[in-house]
Order: sequence, then structure tokens, then C-alpha cells
Amino acid sequence: MAFFGKKQDFELEQKPKRENQTSISRDERRTTNRTKRWSLLVAALTTIVAIIGITYGTISYTSTPSFCATCHEMAPEHVTFQASAHNQIKCVQCHIEPGTKNLLIHKVKSLKEVYYHIVGAPDPIVQTVAVSNENCEQCHSRNRLVTATGDLIVNHEGHIKEEIPCITCHSGVVHAKVVERGINDSSTYVDWTKKNAKKLMGEKFVKPNMGTCIDCHDQVNQGKKPWKDIAYSLQQINQGKKQEQKDEIVTNKETPEMKAGILARVLPENTQKIILEAIGQQQTDVKLSMECFTCHQEINTPENHDINNWSQSHGEFAVKELDQCLHCHQDSLWIKKLKKQDIKTLVTETKKKVTYKQDLFTVTSVARSNHFCSTCHAYSPENHQDRSTWLYDTHRHNSGTPEERKRCFVCHDNEKPDEKKGNAPSDVYCDFCHEGEFAGDPV
Repeated sequence: MAFFGKKQDFELEQKPKRENQTSISRDERRTTNRTKRWSLLVAALTTIVAIIGITYGTISYTSTPSFCATCHEMAPEHVTFQASAHNQIKCVQCHIEPGTKNLLIHKVKSLKEVYYHIVGAPDPIVQTVAVSNENCEQCHSRNRLVTATGDLIVNHEGHIKEEIPCITCHSGVVHAKVVERGINDSSTYVDWTKKNAKKLMGEKFVKPNMGTCIDCHDQVNQGKKPWKDIAYSLQQINQGKKQEQKDEIVTNKETPEMKAGILARVLPENTQKIILEAIGQQQTDVKLSMECFTCHQEINTPENHDINNWSQSHGEFAVKELDQCLHCHQDSLWIKKLKKQDIKTLVTETKKKVTYKQDLFTVTSVARSNHFCSTCHAYSPENHQDRSTWLYDTHRHNSGTPEERKRCFVCHDNEKPDEKKGNAPSDVYCDFCHEGEFAGDPV
């Protein structure tokens, strides 16, 4: 009995101990579970923060100009950016519409650029999405009536209300129209260095081109709104000579009286009409004036242009001051499309002030190729209209001496015209009738 009692007492002593052990085990499990949950939560939060940080860092880094510079195919764009007046802002401030949503969408779409970089980028790279007015207005006010130089009157707000993209006029403000000039393909990358930036930029390619203003105004006068097609505002790939030939038309025809030495007078389409409007001589159906002084405030007609017989005597001034004439009357001012350039020439050539020989031959050569001069020189003077009177009477009295014949040689050659040597406005030449009589004349 005593033994039985001891065993029973032992069991009673052991029972509470097991219950206490069970109680401790449960507390430990609860603590362990709580620790695990907190660890998982901390790990998840850390992962989320890390992902957000990496994403933000990636977006921030890929939005910097230095990131763009890491791709060799972006050399032309990056070098011109660095040399431009916009070099203190980020590329995304112009090329992505404002807003976080637009930024994220752009980044996703830009993944294809990584693919192109690996398999081969387009050659040349061409902008396909125009910079929006909203981007420009983040920094610039639309309430501007005069350009920064104070010379041009330009109603910016009026243009914006017509939904004309800022980029239509300011397409070269950062990248100097490298696409139109044909100097941004893969063969040019090695030449796009900070050292060459100044030579490759060119002030006239950064500023708005007057030819763009004239072309747009001319189309408005025809009842068109060219900017409605966004391609009009974007830079087009310059195809060189093939494209130039496509845009040119013949404006004179073979005369039945003379079939010798015929040379076609080739001028860009509509150039004569545009120039005549600009100097106020063609005003039919003109909705927007293109006369110089409609927009220019500081440019005035030179005093010598006011001479009564200016149309007859301007050649004498041109011989002495041809560089001054071309300051206003050079072709590049009147034409929207730019000529294709050779980057090697731009890099190696030393820019010098252009000087012209003060002789009739030089002036005649320029007058024959210059579109402004051709608005008049491509057509016969009024005193030539009655051919019989002119042929048998007037021209004999007006061309008797070398000095008198100088005017004739602006349009006519002494000898049979040679297509390879010049572009004579007329197919009539002196030697056809007066063979050898005027040997030694200047042209």
C-alpha cells in the first residue's frame, strides 16, 4: 500500500509539470510565429523599397543626357545638345510630355531602343514624334510679339492658337537640323566630338530659317494649313541630288527662232512667285503679306535702291558690293529645304569670309544661278518684246561698244553656251550671227 501511494504521489507530482511544459511550448510557438511574420513583412517592405529605389534610380539615370551619350549612335544628338542653349535641361523635358504617366509609358516604349541598340539602330536616326508646345511652354511664354533680337515681329500666341507646333519654326534650336543636312548617319559618328561641335552646329542652322516662314505663309495664301501634317514640322532625311532634281521644274521653253545652244533654265518650284510676293510685286490672293518689312523692324532698304533707274543700274553696284547684295539675296534665305552637306568638309575646312572679284564675269555668274536675280533675268526685258523692232533697230544702237554690251552678257553669252560651264538664261548668243566680231568681250 505504501508503494502504491508513492507511485500515485509521483504521478500527481509529474502531471502539473507536463502541463507547464505544454504552456511554455505554446508561448514559444506564438513568439516564433510573430517573429517570422515580422521578418517576412520587413523583407517584403525592404524588397518593395529596393524595387522602387532601383526603378526610380533607373528612370532618373536613363533620363539624363549622359545616359544618352552612352550609345554611340546618339553622338550627333548629344554633341549638338551640349553645344546648344538648352544644355542645362534634360532631354526628357523636351521629348516626353509632362506628367508621371507619360514618363512611365515612354520608358516602357523605349525598351525597343535597347533592342535596336543591340541588333542595329536605324541609320540615320530620325525623330518621329514632334516636341509638343506643352513641353516648350514649361519654360517659354507664349506672350511674345518680338524675337529676342528685337528685329522680327512674330506673334507667338497667334501661331499657337492656330495649333502651329513650335517645332515648325524652331526645329534646329537644339540639334542644328543634322537630319536635313545629312550629317548624322553612322559614317559621321567618329566626327561628332566636343571639339568639332562649333564647326558642325552653325548659327544659321540653330535659328529659324526664313525659308520656312516664307514656305508656310505661301501655303496659307493658297488656302492650306501645312502644319496639320506633323511631318511638315519634323526634319526630313536629305536625299541629296536626287531629291533636289525631283523638286525642280523647268521655267523657260525653247524659242522657235533659235535652236542653237539651248539650256534649260532650272529653278525650284514656286520660287519666283514667292520672291515676287516678298518684294511686294505680286499681291493677288495674298492673305499673309511676305514683304520684308511686315516682319523685320531693323532691316531697311539700302539708300541706293531708291534710285529711279535702279533696275537698270544695279549691276554697277553689284560689281563693287556683291557680298552686300548676297547678304539679303542669297538662295538659302528663300528656300525651306537645306542642301546636303559633307561632314568631312565641315570639320576640316577653315571658315573664311567670302570675297568676290569685282568684275562683270563674277557678277554675271552669280546672277545666272541666284534665284532672286532669276525672277527678272529669266524673262526678256520689256524692250525685247517686239522682236522685229528690237532685232533690226534697238539692239544695234544699244550694243555698239564693250561697255554697252556688258548688260547684254548678263543673260546672253558671246559664244555658244556650254551646259557644263554655266547656266545661261537665254539660248541666244552673239556668235550665232556675229561670228568672231566681239572677240575679247568679257563673257
